[in-house]
Amino acid sequence: MNRKTDGEKDLRALDRLIEEITVDAYGDDEQLWAFRQVLEDNLDLPADGFVIGEPVTVTAIDYDGNERRGLTARCRREDGAEYVVALSEVEFPRARAGARYIAAYRKWLNLDPYPAEGKKHPRRRRQHKATAGDVDPGTLQELVVLSVTRSAARCRVPGSDRVITLRASRPWGIVPGELVTVQPRKQWRYAGHPYLSGDILSTRIDAKALYLEPLGLVPTGLWDPGEEYWGEEDEPIEEWAAPIIACGPRPMFEMEQVLPGHDPDDDPLEDPITRSNDLKDAGLRAEAAKILMELCEADLRCLDAHAHLGNFVFDFNPQDALRHYEVGLRIGALSLESDFNGLLPWGLVDNRPFLRCMHGCGLCLWRLGRFAEAALVFQRMLWLNPSDNQGVRFLIDAVKAERPWDVEVGDDH
Repeated sequence: MNRKTDGEKDLRALDRLIEEITVDAYGDDEQLWAFRQVLEDNLDLPADGFVIGEPVTVTAIDYDGNERRGLTARCRREDGAEYVVALSEVEFPRARAGARYIAAYRKWLNLDPYPAEGKKHPRRRRQHKATAGDVDPGTLQELVVLSVTRSAARCRVPGSDRVITLRASRPWGIVPGELVTVQPRKQWRYAGHPYLSGDILSTRIDAKALYLEPLGLVPTGLWDPGEEYWGEEDEPIEEWAAPIIACGPRPMFEMEQVLPGHDPDDDPLEDPITRSNDLKDAGLRAEAAKILMELCEADLRCLDAHAHLGNFVFDFNPQDALRHYEVGLRIGALSLESDFNGLLPWGLVDNRPFLRCMHGCGLCLWRLGRFAEAALVFQRMLWLNPSDNQGVRFLIDAVKAERPWDVEVGDDH
């Protein structure tokens, strides 16, 4: 997947969509009416969005004949107040059904079709709150876990951006990015915030069901195995390296890294992950974990948060560590097509969170005696990063031989 090429394809697709919408419309007035009609037909309302970073619910889209203003959106704030703004001022999640029609309208206005993507390092913004109609206390409910504390879990209603706090008997048994099935007991609001109590019946990991925008991939050139060092000429090529060399040159990519609230222009050496690690090293584990959970709540695509949450429990609970790593791995894999054959080199620093999640997965699978799965993960890591900065080549033979986990050999993540 080539982020630039995909972006160009998307813009061309929007151009074709604009042509379809305006094919029989002449002049701005008729074309605005055409956009109004197609949005009425394809955008489910009410829909959640943001105006200047504030959560709103769009209840209606209209056109009053004012060509300079264009389409308008009637918005309702959380306090119930309503007002009308130009539709171009409303930001919708790209993953929402019908969002491409909004993008086409913005492109027709010569605006950025996806303004949120231009915010490289967005500050954490307020979230939409679940309403009484979003959760039915009388039926089983599936929720997306965003963050977890000892007493509660912040969750999102699937298919929306609306959040609710879940109070269950054992919320610490779940991890951010999982989907949980809950048997509700009670729903209420306190200080304007929605709450749900109930029993967690099951959990699952399904990255596609999270409806996240895949992380971008930036092409960075061609990797040629002929230019790499594989040992002395009289030494045999290692078994793991032979198919990599035989495959020949392959393209390299750098995966987008999401780190909510961090602006490297402020201080490139001070970021939330570093602060969390410093707190952990100082023995302040609760404060360190809180930072990581807040990153997940702000954006589940923060792969480094998942990796470091896995590191937190790796030594004493490999089962839970595996779940943290696997969530990060599956979210990152949304960016890789099934036939992806490129490289994600460790030397390109934004690839490291994804590779850390893979490494953690492999180590946990090994510790749990799931040797075949661990070997597949390690083989994939070597294929993605043949320079093997994480030392997988020293472990893979032991895994393939199904030798039990050796802390002296394997615990080097």
